[in-house]
Amino acid sequence: MIGSIVLPQQRSGFQTSIAPLLQAGPGSSQHMDPLSEVLALMKPQSLSCGGLMMPDDLAVLFPKHQGVKCYAMLAGECWLVVEGESEPVLVRPGDCFLLPRGVAFRLTTDLSLEPVHYTIAWGRLGRTNVVPDISEGARFMAGGFFGFTGSHAELLLQSLPPIVHLRSEADKAAMRWSLERMREELRDPQPGSALIAQQLAYMMLIQALRLHLADAGSARRGWLSALTDKHMSVAIASMHNEPGHPWTLESLAVRVGMSRSVFALRFRETVGATPMEYLTRWRMLLAAERLNSSADGLSVIAQSLGYESESAFGKAFRRVMGCSPRQYARPSALGATP
Repeated sequence: MIGSIVLPQQRSGFQTSIAPLLQAGPGSSQHMDPLSEVLALMKPQSLSCGGLMMPDDLAVLFPKHQGVKCYAMLAGECWLVVEGESEPVLVRPGDCFLLPRGVAFRLTTDLSLEPVHYTIAWGRLGRTNVVPDISEGARFMAGGFFGFTGSHAELLLQSLPPIVHLRSEADKAAMRWSLERMREELRDPQPGSALIAQQLAYMMLIQALRLHLADAGSARRGWLSALTDKHMSVAIASMHNEPGHPWTLESLAVRVGMSRSVFALRFRETVGATPMEYLTRWRMLLAAERLNSSADGLSVIAQSLGYESESAFGKAFRRVMGCSPRQYARPSALGATP
């Protein structure tokens, strides 16, 4: 939790998985867009959410972490200093920021202050589940911290910069509803507020990713940036929607309306991998999910993903995942004895 003011869902009993909200997951008959599919496969889990009232005379240090932190400044402003980044970021009212790489960072109102580890800071400030009124001149932020229980979360996270800072008026307007609802749930908790605040934080995360994608200036090489390219996004959606189709470089090029050579070059430059490398990796991510969440046998999984034999499927799986399908599967899968 990033803050001295927390909601009850920080307790272990409230660490509810977000994945059930995405029932039409990868491999279902209902096709989702690629970003939704990857988020579903990664199984995002809200580890905590709530708010933080920033003091005037304290710089709070947060160490390296696993997962994504997504927060918005609801009142006042403060400095965000991220390890490895040369310039501090001033977070103003309405701004939202994502920290997807898990690097250490600190929050402060004065860059000259010596940072204090957050565990010590909370001891000095005291902790409470009651959120006070946000008075004039107060500094208050709210949001959530998300972990990922699915495999290969780097497919998304490595496509993002260390800091995603949303600060334009258009971005603030797009986030305003979620932020105002979060503020109300924190200020005046009602029955069910813990779960509502948790889902609002998740909405903020998805909206922030969407806004980051829409920002042409944020484009960078990788899978995520490819979703903003009209032709590349069609190719990726086609592979996601029909992973078992016998796709070739030629058929994908025809699907997006480009010559094979131009398509191959553009895809590699944008995504950082060839179309066939991307397709194989996506198939193996789907296979890894099914190996641990379904009772399907290897032959069924292999055929559904376009492989004519278990042997060919096994070779591809080992190349991408670093082990055989049977080694990867949980003990109770594939008919094995627990």
